[in-house]
Amino acid sequence: MSNTDILRSKINLETAAYPWSELLRHFASGTVLVVQPGLDLVEVAFHMAEDHADVISALLEHGQMGKVSDEQAQAWLEQDAQHWTVVVKPWILVQERQK
Repeated sequence: MSNTDILRSKINLETAAYPWSELLRHFASGTVLVVQPGLDLVEVAFHMAEDHADVISALLEHGQMGKVSDEQAQAWLEQDAQHWTVVVKPWILVQERQK
């Protein structure tokens, strides 16, 4: 198994579902990034962990990843939304769970 495979496996094992209400303090500190549905959360986290700035820049530029807006945070709180999460310090990546 390559180092790349090991890192991907490690990231995959560190994903977890959390209610948005438990992530609010991280949102308030500006460390939460939302990954749009349809993207592989583990792959995005892998690119961040490996500091693939070109990939991350493209995701940000195309609106496929970004900071959570105040309006979105409020809506998720009202919906008692659950998110898939993974930490890539200093960031917490969140992705809406598909129903």
